[in-house]
Amino acid sequence: MLPPSPSRPLVLCLSGLDPSGGAGVQADIESVTALGGHALGVVTALTAQDTSNVTRVVATDPALLQQQLELLLLDSPPQAIKLGLLGGAEQVPVILEAIRRCRVPVVCDPVLRAGGGTLLHGDAAAQALRSELFGAVTVLTPNAAEARRLCPERADLDACGAGLLEAGCAHVLITGGDEPGASVVNTWYAPGQAPHRYTWPRLPETFHGAGCTLAAAIAALLARGLPVGAALQQAQEWTQGTLRQALRVGQGRRIPGRRA
Repeated sequence: MLPPSPSRPLVLCLSGLDPSGGAGVQADIESVTALGGHALGVVTALTAQDTSNVTRVVATDPALLQQQLELLLLDSPPQAIKLGLLGGAEQVPVILEAIRRCRVPVVCDPVLRAGGGTLLHGDAAAQALRSELFGAVTVLTPNAAEARRLCPERADLDACGAGLLEAGCAHVLITGGDEPGASVVNTWYAPGQAPHRYTWPRLPETFHGAGCTLAAAIAALLARGLPVGAALQQAQEWTQGTLRQALRVGQGRRIPGRRA
């Protein structure tokens, strides 16, 4: 008889459901699986969207979310948590309680706007996330537009990175795929260190789900025990590979090819 296979690290993924499979909880599941983990998927919102844009978001009832998490965490304690699109600020206390129970690394992709331009949260909800949730976050992964919206009082992206650290995040990775330029520059901010730049070649296509893919990859690597710096480097390298082999499943943006 074959010996039992080694268990995979568990990553609790709280994200929206994207029917196209490009972003949200499906992106989390595929990314975590490809990087050697097992995803525990909890849907925070149903969406009406395609590969171009989002037209509607319907939040999961916080009471149902709480019941799901209570049962799941008793049965399957995770080694990391990944947060994506939240249904609204009313879900934050439930999620914070789950984070306190687990005491594991938390990666948060603060999804505030769809790639097609639709705003998914108002300014009040965005600031509630900053004031209530970010103190529990190990790695925050906003894109440049999200960083500016979360820190409207800051003059530039480096100041936004500093402001997000001041809000309580242990580490911040601001991604630059939505900025102009021949290269994509992502910047890691951590207390007591100078900003660390990662430069990647800009690919000719546009992508749906790249941010979800990157954040889930970081969470999977942290769940495997990698330190933050190594997880950020390896997750970006792997995500860049998924973009090079991106798939066209609709008439909008390509989705990352998330293969092991």
